[in-house]
Amino acid sequence: MTFTGARFLIGAAVVLPLAWRALPATRLDRRTWLGMLATGGALFAGAVLQQIGINHTTATNAGFLNTLYVPLVPLLVFAAARTVPYPVVWPAAAGCVLGTWMLSGGGALAIAPGDLWVVASAVFWAVQVCLVGAVSERAGSATVVAVVQFLVCGVLSTAWGLASEPTTMAELAEAGWAIAYTGVLSVGGAFTMQAIGQRYTTAADAAVILSAEAVFAALAGALVLGEQVTAQQALGCGVILVCILAVQLLPSLFRARVA
Repeated sequence: MTFTGARFLIGAAVVLPLAWRALPATRLDRRTWLGMLATGGALFAGAVLQQIGINHTTATNAGFLNTLYVPLVPLLVFAAARTVPYPVVWPAAAGCVLGTWMLSGGGALAIAPGDLWVVASAVFWAVQVCLVGAVSERAGSATVVAVVQFLVCGVLSTAWGLASEPTTMAELAEAGWAIAYTGVLSVGGAFTMQAIGQRYTTAADAAVILSAEAVFAALAGALVLGEQVTAQQALGCGVILVCILAVQLLPSLFRARVA
């Protein structure tokens, strides 16, 4: 929790100058504030539950079960707003889960105690994906929404860490590069770009696109860590990429044909 708190606070600091510049044109009414706080709360809950679960299950199970947020997003959007996504979203979401299963090894999942925690985290990741685009659109500024959600997650995580994880400055310094790397790139970069991108796409499409993280993780493991990518894992990457292209291209092709 200390690590999570530190990296999200660093991420907030990185994006703060951009958010400050956008602040005058940002709509900050009560509903927007509640939306931003809820987005940060969902981010915090997803991170906490995922970390608890990972301690009690395998990386393979956690990696696969975490992608359950992909089909959950269109379900939540439909339940909350009665907005029906393009039909291609449903098979694409299922395909992304299948592709991740192939990337994870493709074997039977031996259910571990931590698996339910990871499944619960997937629910909150889905909520975060649903909220961040809608709240950014309402606020008129993705960077302001990003900073607020990072601060909420960072402050809550840091408070938890201070209460339950005695940490010395020497330990923080030893993990300094990892904290800085994830704070600047993962939080300040990736999560902020997610908020910006979701102003211009639907939550269901965004969930399918975000599943590409499994593909990039496999590629990074091969290029940086020297891990071997099997034929099945390569096929899993292909399945995910096909699903992403289908979600983006098929609706446009259908509209062009109708026109």
